[in-house]
Amino acid sequence: MPRPLAGEAKCAANGDSNPDGARRGGLRRVSQSSINLARELIPMNRLFWQAVLAFLVLPGTVAFVVPLLLIAPAAPGPFVDASGLIPLALGIVLLLWCVRDFYVAGRGTLAPWAPPQELVMTGFYRFSRNPMYIAVVLVLWGWALGFRSRSLAIYALGVMLAFHLRVVFGEEPWLARTHGEKWTRYRDRVPRWFRFHGRFDRSSV
Repeated sequence: MPRPLAGEAKCAANGDSNPDGARRGGLRRVSQSSINLARELIPMNRLFWQAVLAFLVLPGTVAFVVPLLLIAPAAPGPFVDASGLIPLALGIVLLLWCVRDFYVAGRGTLAPWAPPQELVMTGFYRFSRNPMYIAVVLVLWGWALGFRSRSLAIYALGVMLAFHLRVVFGEEPWLARTHGEKWTRYRDRVPRWFRFHGRFDRSSV
């Protein structure tokens, strides 16, 4: 004689003579759990691709596409000075790390159309309020040093000035309006760019 299924045994113990109904109820609960999980994952998947797109469009253009366009007419061939690889590699690693922090800690991207929902104060943001811009500048100076290119050096200086003006007159007022006192405390602890002396108080984060 075949043994009753778990749902049938439960129905019999509760005096329920409809095991099919119990199975359908279990399937509905499983289906609803799957739907809820999908609803949570879909926005994060969308945010991930927005982060990838923002990286390609913004720092990807400034740090890679434009320098390559400046290099191409001269056709200099391989790196002339290998020392340029040091800031180039450091900048790329720092840039990718900051993009990850925006996505994971800030739940947003570096793009103005999908900014972080939370103020990012983790990782390298504990030591500088703008490590992503520092990363891009490192990449640019890596190109300039590696190819010994005056045009790339001038471009790097122009980007540095543009970043500073954007931060001072655009991003910082927006952060003050958006995050209020939290931003003020963070601004008072962490330098805009970097400092060589002083300690960061982690307990106040």
